[in-house]
Amino acid sequence: MRYISTRGEAPALGFEDVLLTGLATDGGLYVPESLPHFSLEEIRSWRGLSYSELAFKVMHPFVDDAIPAEDFRRMLDETYGDVFAHKAVAPLVQLDTNEWVMELFRGPTLAFKDFALQLLGRLLDYVLEKRKQHVVIMGATSGDTGSAAIEGCRRCEHVDIFILHPHERVSEVQRRQMTTVKGDNIHNIAVRGNFDDCQRMVKASFGDQSFLGGQTQLAAVNSINWARIMAQIVYYFHASLALGGPDRSMAFSVPTGNFGDIFAGYLARKMGLPISQLVIATNRNDILHRFMSGNRYEQLQLEHTLSPSMDIMVSSNFERLLFDLHGRDGAAVKDLLENATKGPVSIEDYRWKHARKLFDSDAVGDEGTTDTIREVFDQNEYLLDPHTAIGVRAARNCRRDPAVPMITLGTAHPAKFPDAVLRSGVKAEPSLPVHMSDLFEREERYTVLDNDLSAVQDFIAKHWKNT
Repeated sequence: MRYISTRGEAPALGFEDVLLTGLATDGGLYVPESLPHFSLEEIRSWRGLSYSELAFKVMHPFVDDAIPAEDFRRMLDETYGDVFAHKAVAPLVQLDTNEWVMELFRGPTLAFKDFALQLLGRLLDYVLEKRKQHVVIMGATSGDTGSAAIEGCRRCEHVDIFILHPHERVSEVQRRQMTTVKGDNIHNIAVRGNFDDCQRMVKASFGDQSFLGGQTQLAAVNSINWARIMAQIVYYFHASLALGGPDRSMAFSVPTGNFGDIFAGYLARKMGLPISQLVIATNRNDILHRFMSGNRYEQLQLEHTLSPSMDIMVSSNFERLLFDLHGRDGAAVKDLLENATKGPVSIEDYRWKHARKLFDSDAVGDEGTTDTIREVFDQNEYLLDPHTAIGVRAARNCRRDPAVPMITLGTAHPAKFPDAVLRSGVKAEPSLPVHMSDLFEREERYTVLDNDLSAVQDFIAKHWKNT
């Protein structure tokens, strides 16, 4: 399996190099040169497999001969075995007739990012040990990626981890999940800015790594890393098989800011899984909704909301979809995104209409979020976090066919966002699971830095362990 850049200029790479490279040298994102395709008969034969067995079936074609099959199976068994707090790994909870939530928050950091980052840590350790190589992980987080990356990679012997988060713009639980993890190789940086500022610093640093003095290289844990997307494809197959697929089509509603999680669903469909609708569920930071509903891609002022993990205006993974919509023309994608930095852009009408055949979208404000938390609790005594609530509201607003099962991706545990639950008026207080019961008593460690690329790069250059 070879991987190519969405900008069309960087060299094609194999799986190991894509895993370690993250951003392509031309500024693009890596995607497979071609996708595996499974017949309905083959997908049907996967009914009854454990989550780790299903993960091997779906992901092995992407890894191919880069990792021997028995080693990859072992990693998957370790990842989706005892790490998740539910035997089904991603259990489905019914809200109404043909309406479900897939709980993707049963991992160690209570967010869907655990599905990919628990595996990514093991993949990195395997490849770096094989190469006798050391890397510096640099990532930006709007709340959940950071803690999942730290938890997934903290035992890796060959990495130092530097996670940037927007200062005072993540929930206290999210911050403490990152800043209370002990380890000489773990560094949390609170940037006086927003998530987009953090993400820009990460992309700029990947583009010019001279600040590391040529002694090591950066590796990505954000969803610009292909391995993140690859791991997220699996749970679309898991949900479909649990509800009668592939003999019936499914619809999914996905709370998303960076487009990675829903792009995984798009890929699952291209790989043969019957999916009739994908709903992009956003908050007031609605660049994806404005594009999908009106063919206008325009960066506006970022707003702080009750769903901070989606407080994103520059949606990195959207580039991967644009690459497909433009017939995999990297030059066209590069030109479009360069123009997008100067003002609003649109794509040709026929390309946009092609996307609309599969995608719908909705933007839900804070009031709609808290209303949905309260409504679902009143109906089912089931508590949603604000991001999942946005997904449920968008699903109900955009649903095309009530005969098709609608599955909202439950992206985080409600205990991570107690303020949103409190504002909903629900008479229930979400509690942290046992393994986090002392979270507010643990000592925090993090460094606050100005929104300045040089300051951040100097900090990393001084603190990675080989210096």
